[in-house]
Amino acid sequence: MCDDLTASALRKSSMSAALDRRKFTALGVAGVTLAGCAGTVGGGAGNGGSDVAEKAVSITTADGVCDAFYVHPVSGKYPAVIVWPDIAGLRDAFKVMARGLAAEGYAVLVVNQYYRSTPAPVMESFSEYRTPEGQEKIKPMRALLEPAAIMRDADAFVAFLDNQSEVDRARGIGSSGYCMGGPFTVRTALARPNRVKAAASFHGAGLVSDEPDSPHRLLGKTQASFLFAIARNDDAKQPEQKDELRKAADAAGCKAEIEVYPADHGWCVPDSPAYDPNAADRAFQRMLALFAGL
Repeated sequence: MCDDLTASALRKSSMSAALDRRKFTALGVAGVTLAGCAGTVGGGAGNGGSDVAEKAVSITTADGVCDAFYVHPVSGKYPAVIVWPDIAGLRDAFKVMARGLAAEGYAVLVVNQYYRSTPAPVMESFSEYRTPEGQEKIKPMRALLEPAAIMRDADAFVAFLDNQSEVDRARGIGSSGYCMGGPFTVRTALARPNRVKAAASFHGAGLVSDEPDSPHRLLGKTQASFLFAIARNDDAKQPEQKDELRKAADAAGCKAEIEVYPADHGWCVPDSPAYDPNAADRAFQRMLALFAGL
């Protein structure tokens, strides 16, 4: 869906542009900057409300060194979550989202999926992608993200998290992904089925295709429970997706929640033109319910 930029979507994007700094402050950035060193910020809303510590990290993979954002409660051990950003990559919007999840009691790693090409941020906001220049910039980076590459990365990310003192290794690892990151959560669960026990896809693209390794065909090879939150305009374009996901999950014996949300592609991400705070909060609560089983 990210590639299907209608004229109206482009106009909306160019008019609204990115979420400005004042809106980010309202969402809880609270003036915290990384600059390569750790920081601490007060906990967000929700049942957790923990203070969190954050830092930039570097993770050695089979293909190089991935830069990432790591945030967790300031004390104790917690289940870990790997977050795959949307097509515009790791940026402030995903740091805001990660802080909120960490405050609920998770050690959260948001990865730069484009590390083979450039450090994050590749783009400052989603609106940059919503231009011909932005799409051309992303195209060669995206081409490197073949299924096998995502599997190698996921293996390295799990290994990194399992070496962190904040991570409770007696609990499973979760994964969440947005847009192009949606199917990456399934491949993460496939890469380390003994560790990744829950995967949440939000307005995920490419979950169901005719390819032999289409994500929906892989569910039975994992040990994870799933949440597939589908955008209404994605459903309008591919109405069979939800049914194929349901059939695949049932055939595999996987626990899977599959729902079409009354919101458009990108609704969960605060700098997206389609951001819908009410639908985003519902999706977040459903993710928390999924990850409670880790």
